[in-house]
Amino acid sequence: MRVFEITLTAFDFLVVLYFVLCKPFSQKNVTRLLLGAGLAAVSALQLFLEGYRWQLVPLYVVTLILFANILYRILRPVRTVKKGRFLKYINCVLLSVLLMISTFLAISLPVFNLPKPDGADTVGTVTFDWIDKNREETLTADPEDKRELAVQVWYPAEKMDGKTEFLFPQDPKIFHRYIAAFADGMRLPAFALDYWKYSRSNSFPNAAILPSAKPYPLVIINHGMGTSRVLHASQAENLASHGFIVAAIDHTYSTAATAFPDGRITGFKTEFSADDFYDKVPIIGEIWTKDVEFVINQLELINSGRIESDFTGKIDLNNVGIMGHSFGGATAYNAAYLMDKIKAGINMDGTLFDLDNRDQLSKPFMFLQSDDSEKMIKAYHDNMIPDEHRGRITKEMETIRSVIEHGGKSIHIKGTAHYNFTDFQFYSPLFKYMGMTGNIEGHRGAYIANQYVLDFFTKYLKGDAGTLIGGPNANYPEAEFQTLLP
Repeated sequence: MRVFEITLTAFDFLVVLYFVLCKPFSQKNVTRLLLGAGLAAVSALQLFLEGYRWQLVPLYVVTLILFANILYRILRPVRTVKKGRFLKYINCVLLSVLLMISTFLAISLPVFNLPKPDGADTVGTVTFDWIDKNREETLTADPEDKRELAVQVWYPAEKMDGKTEFLFPQDPKIFHRYIAAFADGMRLPAFALDYWKYSRSNSFPNAAILPSAKPYPLVIINHGMGTSRVLHASQAENLASHGFIVAAIDHTYSTAATAFPDGRITGFKTEFSADDFYDKVPIIGEIWTKDVEFVINQLELINSGRIESDFTGKIDLNNVGIMGHSFGGATAYNAAYLMDKIKAGINMDGTLFDLDNRDQLSKPFMFLQSDDSEKMIKAYHDNMIPDEHRGRITKEMETIRSVIEHGGKSIHIKGTAHYNFTDFQFYSPLFKYMGMTGNIEGHRGAYIANQYVLDFFTKYLKGDAGTLIGGPNANYPEAEFQTLLP
């Protein structure tokens, strides 16, 4: 909860306690005036400085009831009707329950800010809208559509004063269309996500890029199926604070929602079912892989100056890395295998979608695995996998084993579930009870993943560090190095 939310809740509890312990009509008006003024002042500060959110509706209702009660007793200081203590206590209990409900909702669905990156550099960000005129958009019905991508870039920036960028679009119309698309995918009413408008990142929009004697290595990030680039903002910020340029792609029509710079919003249109999953997945994977290739080509044009930008000459295209979560992690593997321009890659808990002729990757690659993946590996070795899936999983295991044997890494981060490799772990503690995130504390899980990602890319894109990915470390007992050997 935010400062004035806590203050208002505590003040309301104190006023309720006052009504329980004191004889209300025996108190002087000065006490009532102070209580009423306090309620009004704290309420105004909360609403004007922090803003309304629906989780606090019970709190606002209690505040109005208490304020009205105090005002009534100031105007009617003489008691004319005797009321029973029992009714008074019931009323106070009901008000306390409302306060507890509001507190629970506010804590369960908090206004969150992204954790501070631990690098030395200030972080800037800018979003591009790029159209691949050479590719038809196959996920819409209009044959004239071309593939269009929103790509957000984070980078080391000159020091800035003022406040950082909000995490979500701030134009009210754009924001409400955006959260409506997101909420639809989560099967929630749009108002349920309205409080997201208060969350901040650690980046400064359109800040000047920090001058450097050498260009900055580039890392591409791919989100998971049906999520969004916004769920990897903290990972991007952390890398940027350590001297990387990071480009996160919204794979259009495969996101919960994509907000383009001109205000257009697209939602999820990538349809497949359990029956045709393995037939359609390679097709979608090819689209995403071509998205990665297109984005790298666009960044080459920017770096060369053929597209005007402050990034001209600032991107080290000889040191390009790629990472992704879930389907985006599988895309990272596929792109790393197919593209010579990519030097190293990371798959965060993603099941590989293309396994034919993909077992001889001759470049550094790392798999970060959750407890879910670890359970699948154990089930595989214990012969608990159904026969119809065993052949495919065998191929994937052989691919990962080949990566390890050629110098790659597979690291299980204990206590994590699938979405611990995204920023969802900051959005709500309820995700843990839904099985989306694991038992590990969210900030700890994110910190560990960020440290291993940073160490990996620093080693293979900058030629430094690499000690953390070399083997077990006492500071990170949650990181378990896998061999995948029978």
